[in-house]
Amino acid sequence: MGMNLPFIAYPPAQDGYWSPVTSTLNWCEEDYYATIYSAEIINTLTNLLFMFLAIRGARSCIRNDHDQIFLVAFVGYFLVGTGSFLFHTTLKYPMQLVDELSMIYTTCLMFYATFSHRKSHAYSVALGCFLITIALGISLYYHYLQDPTFHQNAYAVLTAIVLFRSMYIMEINIRPALNKKSKEKTAHLNGVVAPSQQSSTERARQDIRDEKILRNMWMMVAYGLAIFLGGFAIWNLDNIYCGKLRQWRREVGLPWGILLEGHGWWHLMTGTGAYFYIIWGIWLRHCLNGRQDEFELVWPRLFTSLPNIERRYDVSSTPVQNGTVKKNI
Repeated sequence: MGMNLPFIAYPPAQDGYWSPVTSTLNWCEEDYYATIYSAEIINTLTNLLFMFLAIRGARSCIRNDHDQIFLVAFVGYFLVGTGSFLFHTTLKYPMQLVDELSMIYTTCLMFYATFSHRKSHAYSVALGCFLITIALGISLYYHYLQDPTFHQNAYAVLTAIVLFRSMYIMEINIRPALNKKSKEKTAHLNGVVAPSQQSSTERARQDIRDEKILRNMWMMVAYGLAIFLGGFAIWNLDNIYCGKLRQWRREVGLPWGILLEGHGWWHLMTGTGAYFYIIWGIWLRHCLNGRQDEFELVWPRLFTSLPNIERRYDVSSTPVQNGTVKKNI
């Protein structure tokens, strides 16, 4: 692999400030080649995206009065990035646990947010106790087993359950063709105006609004999932072809070899995908609470910007456009 661009030769791998390595995993990035104070400098610094997006999301939750469970989820998301930062800096086993187990705990928070909504207090308490038991069980067994495959499988199973449950809830509760009977039943129980008693104009407006919301939600889900799975694929290629990638990096030199750090791309892409998922969860929760006209998706450029859910402070004076992608031209 020859390149005509100027480059700096890769320094040799060496021992560093945190040596020796005690983690059960060591990635394809060579150790301490850039500085003695960080074992894997690219794998470390790419976690700054988690921290930035977590702060951005938490500030949005506070500013727009989103449900507190999502503020807690963003705190967990921040801890995932912090744990991974410390793990890749030190390659120490305790930091590995902080990194990997915080992923489990944050997923359990989203599990709780998904399955506890509109449930009784007793159900929510029982679910919380169940998830605490699951999280502790995974933690203890993983510490005993020290097999990264167990952690990866546990994380994948929890994430898949939450994801598919959220998709089901989204379709059943937002798609007009599926949720009209549910709306009428709920309205009857609560003593409010049922959809069948509303004006045809208002029903038509709500149906159009909800169809737009659903299309944009599916676009957000597809985009976030594609980024996440793309990161997973690159991570696996990084593991399989590590020897060849290290050879190519040394041939192209710095800074170009940075682009061949597959685990760093995993951090950037899964961090972005996870952010999309939490934002989707926030929007879905407002829709389930019947507050579609109070919040809107702000996603100025579909492929070069990040979405957010913003409160509409001018609902009474502005024509309802909730559910559309708000673009800045």
